[in-house]
Amino acid sequence: MIADGEPIPDPLAERRYSGEFRIRIPPALHRALATQAAEQGVSLNRLASAKLAMC
Repeated sequence: MIADGEPIPDPLAERRYSGEFRIRIPPALHRALATQAAEQGVSLNRLASAKLAMC
């Protein structure tokens, strides 16, 4: 990077994160997750966050 004149990126631990990111998923998966969220009485965002936290 330095040899190419590119700046060295900040370490991940020092970066600020907004808490938001977008992903593209197949419509069938979107439907299945939305259904699960509705059945559990939670938002799709909360369901997805919980599933990601288990990784």
